[in-house]
Amino acid sequence: MGETDLIGSIDQGTSSSRFIIFEAQTGRVVAEHQIEVEQLFPHESWVEQNPLVLLKSVQDCIEAVCTKLKEDGVCLERIKGIGITNQRESTIVWDKITGEHLNNSVVWCDARNGVQVHKLNSMFGQNYLREKCGLPIATYFSATKLVWLMENVPQVKEAAEQDRLLFGTVDTWLVWNLTGGVKGGHHLTDVTNASRTMLMNINSLDWDNTLIEFFHLSSSILPKIQPSSSDYGSLQSGSLAGKTILGVVGDQQAALLGQGCVRKGEAKNTYGTGCFMLYNTGQDIVHSTHGLLTTVAYQQEGHPATYALEGSVAVAGLALRWLRDNMGMIKDFEEAFELADQVDKTDGVYFVPAFSGLFAPHWRSDARGTLCGLTGHSTKQHVCRAVLEAVCFQVCEIFEAMKADSGCEPKQFLVDGGMTRSDILLQLQANLLGADVARPAMKEITALGAAVAAGVAAGVWQLGTKMDNITIFRPQIDEKERARKMKRWKMAVERSLGWDLEAMSTDD
Repeated sequence: MGETDLIGSIDQGTSSSRFIIFEAQTGRVVAEHQIEVEQLFPHESWVEQNPLVLLKSVQDCIEAVCTKLKEDGVCLERIKGIGITNQRESTIVWDKITGEHLNNSVVWCDARNGVQVHKLNSMFGQNYLREKCGLPIATYFSATKLVWLMENVPQVKEAAEQDRLLFGTVDTWLVWNLTGGVKGGHHLTDVTNASRTMLMNINSLDWDNTLIEFFHLSSSILPKIQPSSSDYGSLQSGSLAGKTILGVVGDQQAALLGQGCVRKGEAKNTYGTGCFMLYNTGQDIVHSTHGLLTTVAYQQEGHPATYALEGSVAVAGLALRWLRDNMGMIKDFEEAFELADQVDKTDGVYFVPAFSGLFAPHWRSDARGTLCGLTGHSTKQHVCRAVLEAVCFQVCEIFEAMKADSGCEPKQFLVDGGMTRSDILLQLQANLLGADVARPAMKEITALGAAVAAGVAAGVWQLGTKMDNITIFRPQIDEKERARKMKRWKMAVERSLGWDLEAMSTDD
């Protein structure tokens, strides 16, 4: 019996970069390496990352894993392809002649473009472009970030005028550099990432001239769009030089693949830096009337695209990082879970983590973080529990919106992501949803999805494999208590709205 084929998976997220080697079809992790990446906050509502740091972290992870494989006697020839999954919407611009980035990456949760977005919404309405791109006009998506860069960074505007400018989300930046950079690098993206830019037509799966002209951009700066499972070119350097990138998929869509949710009606929720629920709508394009997004879930080369409804929450794990790095209230995330478990309720404390506005279903860029209900009795235990509950309340809102848009309730609430290691978080979620929450033992669902995408193209993986060894969390409060808590949450959200948009500028 021959040795099992392997697939490599690059997972470049907001908080860290990872490279994982999976056994094809079984999903067993053979080797992995992870490096935390820094987020920069130069001004209020700005979130940046250095593109070179992101690239180097990926390259270092690859080399570290290859070293482990060699030490364990695993032949690199067994690796049949590479998949990439990435933080979506984050916007990178660079010079195609020199290869140098022209600004730090503007991260997906950055809201510096709030004033421009407010003006567009005032002129046209938030849903003006939904029929074409499936998205509301919001600070979240790449096009509005790109417009800000063109208007405010002279070297970006100059490069555009001289036809030297290239744009891409993180997947495109990685593919271009890994396949050669200035020496013939492939300027490519996949349909899932392109569907988050506001520039791709959700029906034709190609760049839309009307959308490009609406934002006063040029198609010359845009990467070519490909199916998620297809050939993106070969790595040109390092221990895996010659290995082909066979799959690219945005992180939340990758989690959908990793959970095996490839059939219409299946759904998952990922708790990472943000929180993202996707509901597979098959080949049907469903336009939400309850604040959700229409997005591409996945496409295999030679096959029609699969679509999804998505509910996006800007702040989930990011709130724990804020407690640790900004407030100094905890030393690590585990301490937050432990503190939250030391009290059985928040005693009226509610936290709305609207650091850069609220995403689905509200889409309010004027919202700001709010801590309500503090008394002389409140402790950091209450605050930590309120932070965890805030994540769960936001998930409840998009869960209700998804039921309203789809007309049905998912049979099982599948969850994944770094925060799901917390039993208390998932018990709170089950309580507030009034539904069972199912957590697979497999921790690396997003990276697994990228491996699946590449493995399908390599012919060594079948779509739709479900996770086993699942832990179920069941509700422990009644409907009356659930309704009372949701009512108070909505009161807290109301108090977070309407903060001065001009506070987003850097003038003060």
